[in-house]
Amino acid sequence: MLIQFSVKNWRSIRDEQTLTMVKAKSDELEESNTFVPESISNTSLLRSAVIYGANAAGKSNLISALRTMKSVVLDSAGKQPGDELPITSFRLDNETLNAPSEFEAIFIAEGVKYQYGFTATSGQVHEEWLIAYPNNRAQKWFARALDLSTNVHEWQLGSALTGQKQLWMESTRPNALFLSTATQLNSQQLKPVYDWFKSSLRISGVSGWTPTYTAQTCDKPDRRVKVLDFLKAADLDIKDLNITSEKYTANHLPESFPEEMKKTFVEKMKDTLMYDIKTVHENAQGDLVEFDFHEESDGTRKLFSFAGPWLDVLNEGRVLFVDELHDNLHPKLVNFLVSLFHSEKTNPKNAQLVFTTHETSILNQDVFRRDQIWFCEKEKDQSTRLYPLTDFSPRKGRENLESAYLAGRYGALPYIRNLIFKGSNNG
Repeated sequence: MLIQFSVKNWRSIRDEQTLTMVKAKSDELEESNTFVPESISNTSLLRSAVIYGANAAGKSNLISALRTMKSVVLDSAGKQPGDELPITSFRLDNETLNAPSEFEAIFIAEGVKYQYGFTATSGQVHEEWLIAYPNNRAQKWFARALDLSTNVHEWQLGSALTGQKQLWMESTRPNALFLSTATQLNSQQLKPVYDWFKSSLRISGVSGWTPTYTAQTCDKPDRRVKVLDFLKAADLDIKDLNITSEKYTANHLPESFPEEMKKTFVEKMKDTLMYDIKTVHENAQGDLVEFDFHEESDGTRKLFSFAGPWLDVLNEGRVLFVDELHDNLHPKLVNFLVSLFHSEKTNPKNAQLVFTTHETSILNQDVFRRDQIWFCEKEKDQSTRLYPLTDFSPRKGRENLESAYLAGRYGALPYIRNLIFKGSNNG
């Protein structure tokens, strides 16, 4: 469960920007859109959040920041000396150009609240810290900070952290995280933190997912029924699915491929299953007719590809970030996907959804609480600012949020100028 995410000096984000999933005091849609974690009874969290903003305002960069944080956690322990980290600072200010980027997430994993973060440049980690809250009491498990005068890290390893701390510290390279290194060296105490990034946090880009994940899901009969129920609930008129698989062979490659390249591809893909997906519809006479997957519309193919990951997140209580959720989807389908998170029946384990969109038809108080709505805007210095709708104190249950947003009351809209071609002859 995500409580808060903060990022600073990352791509278009210069100053620290924070997205919080903590519920505000208001009581609208409380039963459907909020929940109280069992382990932290004094904090209520939101089941979803939506982010609006103009193109190039920085919405995608917020999600890419979390994706990068996850990537560094999962991959940095395998870095070799001299390998670069995937860090890109804000490049339009000389003060930030060579400064480290900063990432911090506050979340709940296996019933414990954690506050974990680090700062880094592409060359090395500068700072790293972890505070745990077992029984809601803060314990600093570790912290490290780079002394720029000596280029050596100063360490603080708390007594609450147990295990081979000296070995883990000495094994942590300058371009690797202590969290990742210690977990790789069998720290069971740190494993829930690492596993939250690995398994609980799911992030999708604009292109979404390939259909393979959903096809794999259908290998299990109970999951296949759920996928069909998902597609039928979305009003796609799909009566059944016929899915077959076979191991990857040279037959899956074009005949024009050189033989050596074929051998290389087949070797790399030898354990991969290739899925043939057919959808089944009913014709006017009541007979069942098969369609190849590529014959379906873009929206249907995308929704099928969403089905497996979406159901997995809901079933397991994961945290899902999706960029441009509306892409190739009807507004009603966007509403359908969001609504699955706003119901205890379809979201019994309190999964969370955060997504960006330009779809304003769902920007209303029947779908979202006011504290679930966020905006991204590009400042005059071209840096990104993230801010909540609650900054504007819209009237509960009365203000038309869509109309107010499109009218410019909340900002985060593109500023359209007249197009004038230089050198054109208008006379």
